[in-house]
Amino acid sequence: MKTIIRGARVLTMDAAGTDLACATVTIEGDTIVAVHAGEGPRPDRDEAKVHDSTVHDSTVREIDAAGKLLMPGLVNAHFHSSANHLKGSFDSLPLEIFMLFETPADGMRDNARTAYVSTLLGAVEMLKCGVTSVLDDAFFVPAPSTSGIDAVMQAYLDSGMRASLALDQPDVSEIEKLPFLEDLLPADLLARARAPAAMNREGLLDCYSHLLERWHGAGGGRLRAAVSCSAPQRVTAEYFRELDALSRRYDLPFFVHILETKVQRVLGEEKYGRSLVRYVKDLGLLSDRMNVIHAIWVDEHDMDLIAESGAVVAHNPISNLRLGSGVMPFRELVKRGIPICLGSDEAITDDSINLWNVAKMAGLVHTLNGGDYEQWPTAAEILHCLIHGGARAMRLPRPIGQVAAGNQADLILVDLDTLPFTPLNNLHRQLVYCEQGTSVRMTMVGGRVVYENGAVVGIDEPLLRAEARELAAKRAPSNASEAEGAARWLPFYREMYMKAATRNVGVQRWIGTSR
Repeated sequence: MKTIIRGARVLTMDAAGTDLACATVTIEGDTIVAVHAGEGPRPDRDEAKVHDSTVHDSTVREIDAAGKLLMPGLVNAHFHSSANHLKGSFDSLPLEIFMLFETPADGMRDNARTAYVSTLLGAVEMLKCGVTSVLDDAFFVPAPSTSGIDAVMQAYLDSGMRASLALDQPDVSEIEKLPFLEDLLPADLLARARAPAAMNREGLLDCYSHLLERWHGAGGGRLRAAVSCSAPQRVTAEYFRELDALSRRYDLPFFVHILETKVQRVLGEEKYGRSLVRYVKDLGLLSDRMNVIHAIWVDEHDMDLIAESGAVVAHNPISNLRLGSGVMPFRELVKRGIPICLGSDEAITDDSINLWNVAKMAGLVHTLNGGDYEQWPTAAEILHCLIHGGARAMRLPRPIGQVAAGNQADLILVDLDTLPFTPLNNLHRQLVYCEQGTSVRMTMVGGRVVYENGAVVGIDEPLLRAEARELAAKRAPSNASEAEGAARWLPFYREMYMKAATRNVGVQRWIGTSR
């Protein structure tokens, strides 16, 4: 299949920042083969031409893109599909308390059908907003299964999206993940907190074997595996090393939440006598394959170690604010040459899956990090994080992230005759600060149009939404019961959280407080 997108304004996202006022892009199969300024060469006479974007031909499809912007698709570089069905479920809470209530509620995904429906729901939302790729750090309650993994990957396969999946599961008890609980919990809860993880590392590695054998490279290469230890304190050093070996063997991204919260900074001091970044470095596991997620409560030495390793940092500004985690030191990371990508995190901590909102927040929140306005992020920097940072985090064998010959054709068309771009004063700034996904008219993944005319191709969205509501209604009574059970732990987790919150850890990432 050959596709010609003719007459678009093209934001190439190349190193020179090339912005073509009118260009024609030719795609063969899943790859961009040519970018011509102007209208470009017309197809040969014997090639069928199709001007109506709803019509397909086995030889050539030609799309009239006059008045539209063609640009690389967005990459959601950190996401947990497991919470797609939980939007708006909770008020803002600190992560450690929030997780008390989230984990039981995630039981909606305890069978394959519900996992499939909730994953597909998120994929549809992302595709409609121009997100072509996602790094999904999925967790399963109580533990992953081959049927659950298959359900999630089948949903991504059916959606047409590009996705890399990891299994975000601990192999240690609850008591090992958090500070102070040994001295705070009553005997009955302490016994439960000491219970072993739902699945040991042998079982988890078996699940990874299934993910790799069944899904890595599926969908013409669209679907891939990644690995995740969730966080250093949530796994044994043995499992951590085995995951790193998998990552190295298959050249997979390695997801690790590090220093998302002040509690985690305190935990590092209490449990390891050093920061969690230094702990990972001392294990010999900090590498360029690692996606360091959040990196909020990092100090100068931590940032130096991340820079030396070549790791990328996944920034989730809306989630960070929703959970009160703090403000990541954006400029300090950039100064060290650390690549930054952007993620929505899970739908329950963003309450949408919209990367345009994430980009805007990333452009705004770092104005609060200091008085020197020349250090604030520019719109061009944020777009670079959104697209190039995301492409770097994906670690794909063939490039995405540019409208350039040789790149995979993960592209979107944005209508410039819409309110966010009227009048069009500065393209970069209006993409970052004005667009909300409402102007996206077409999403293409690997040369295949997967969203156009307001619908994701092949998906009955009204039927999908109806089934999601039905499944949620069935789960509601048990959710209420589980929330009551989680509330029993709340006073002790609050005491643990407040004890950590008042400690001086040598860095400050909260705004409006000196502690």
